[in-house]
Amino acid sequence: MSNSHEPIPLSQAQRPFFVGVDVGGTNIKIGFVDDLGQTFAFTSIPTEEEKGPEDAIERTTTAIRRMLADRQMQMEDIAAVGLGTPGTMDIPAGMILEPPNMPAWRNFPVRDRLSQACGRPVSYANDANAAAYGEYWVGSGREFPSIVLLTLGTGVGGGIIIGDLSIDGENSHGSECGHIIIDYHDTARMCGCGQRGHLEAYGSATALVKRAEEALEAGRPSSLRAALDAGQTLSGLMLARHAEDGDELSLELIMETAFYLGIAGVTLIHTIDPGALILGGAMNFGGHNRDLGRRFLERIREVVRERAFPVPASRVVIDYASLGGDAGYIGVAGIARAAYRKK
Repeated sequence: MSNSHEPIPLSQAQRPFFVGVDVGGTNIKIGFVDDLGQTFAFTSIPTEEEKGPEDAIERTTTAIRRMLADRQMQMEDIAAVGLGTPGTMDIPAGMILEPPNMPAWRNFPVRDRLSQACGRPVSYANDANAAAYGEYWVGSGREFPSIVLLTLGTGVGGGIIIGDLSIDGENSHGSECGHIIIDYHDTARMCGCGQRGHLEAYGSATALVKRAEEALEAGRPSSLRAALDAGQTLSGLMLARHAEDGDELSLELIMETAFYLGIAGVTLIHTIDPGALILGGAMNFGGHNRDLGRRFLERIREVVRERAFPVPASRVVIDYASLGGDAGYIGVAGIARAAYRKK
């Protein structure tokens, strides 16, 4: 499957065409996607969050027009545009409300302003749901009518797609899988959102590093100590390297993270009963290409098999995402395509 870094020639792209715009705190990814989910043009521009959304929309539209001109295309050649941003948001109203890492973007009608700027209809989505839709459409979930995506990184994002529909919820807070509760005790770990016991407080890279710090402070033996004494910064990547080199503490903590994700997976499987549970994001420990990544994935599968109902446990496919950083813009292009086809 093509991605933004290996675009197909325009001559091979199948109409109608769509644009996917994936807004992140650092960069805005812009991709031209055809009716089969293939990318035939891609660029990325800096978000420059502090300049606000009006400036970003102007630069995004300029980039789109430049990409069109380079291919001797017109804006009318684009059927629709998809836009994904971080939450919180009011999706029906097209409003980005209070994105935690983008204070200059608060309470802004981002969907309609982009539509006005480029003169095309715009579909709006949460960035994690957009990534889920990308995996559902042309990624690891393409063979299934329903999927759940967990994005593993600094936090834990989530997306749920059922029958071509992104589950946004009544108040645009649907599919917040990183905030399901896996520990109800008053002493549960604090999540970045300010509540206790959420998956993100146990299954994210941030949580993994936090538990490593606590273990070292408690005197657990580990080769991590020498690395820290040498001035290195504790990170998930450091833990992965040391686990692969035989450090028992690092491996224990990574497998513990897999356990927490498996527990959350059971809850999601019992709630959604999806065809696939897909794991995306940067924290995959090398994925299928590394022994540690394969062990991490298998541990999650083991927990699901041990604790979920037998039928869904035996049938659900649990695997890594395949689109990487392209999932967001491909996904919002797919959401725009679905809206276009419903007209």
